[in-house]
Amino acid sequence: MHKTKPHIFLQRGLVILLVFALASCEPARTPHQIEWQAPGFDIAQPDGTVFHYPENLEGPTIILFWATWCPYCKALMPHLQSIIDEYEGQVQVLAFNFKDDDDPAAYMEKRGYDFRLIMHSEKVADSWGVKGTPGLFLADQSGRVVFSRAAIPVEAYRNDPTENPEELKHYQKAARAAPLWAAKLRIAIDLVLEE
Repeated sequence: MHKTKPHIFLQRGLVILLVFALASCEPARTPHQIEWQAPGFDIAQPDGTVFHYPENLEGPTIILFWATWCPYCKALMPHLQSIIDEYEGQVQVLAFNFKDDDDPAAYMEKRGYDFRLIMHSEKVADSWGVKGTPGLFLADQSGRVVFSRAAIPVEAYRNDPTENPEELKHYQKAARAAPLWAAKLRIAIDLVLEE
C-alpha cells in the first residue's frame, strides 16, 4: 500500500488557499474602461474613404460598437442622436457595426441617425477589447478614452427591491439602462469640453 506523505497534503492545501485568496480579490480595472489611449487604426468607410483614428477625430467623439439586432443598441441610439443634436457641431458619433448580418446603413437611414457608420469593425472591436454590444466610449480629440459604459459602477443602476431583474426582457432592461448611460456620457462630454 502506497502512503501519501504529509508534505503533499500541505502543498495541495496551500495551492487551494492561494486560489481562494486570488479569487476573492477585487478584480483590477481593465485598460478598456477609462483613461487609456485607444489603439489607432485605419478603416474603410462606406463611401470608400479611409478613417484614420485618432487623426480624423474632430473633437470629443462617442464610439459605439453596435449591431442592428441588439436591444440595448436600439434603446441607446436615440439618446446618442439627442446628444449630437444638443451639442451641435461639438460631438460626433462613430458607429462601428460588427457581428451583424443585416443592413446597418438602411437601419440608420430609416431612423435618421447622424452617425458616421463604419461597417465590418470586428478587428477594431477586438483591439479595443469589445466582446459584445453595445460598446460605448467617449474619446477626446487625441483619441484618449475618457468614458466607458463598462466603468459605470453597479451602484449607479436603479435597484428596485420590489422587482426581479431576471424577470425583465432584454428590451425592458435596455430601456432602463440607456438613459443612465446617456446621462453619464453627457457628464463626460461636459468635462472634455471644459478642458
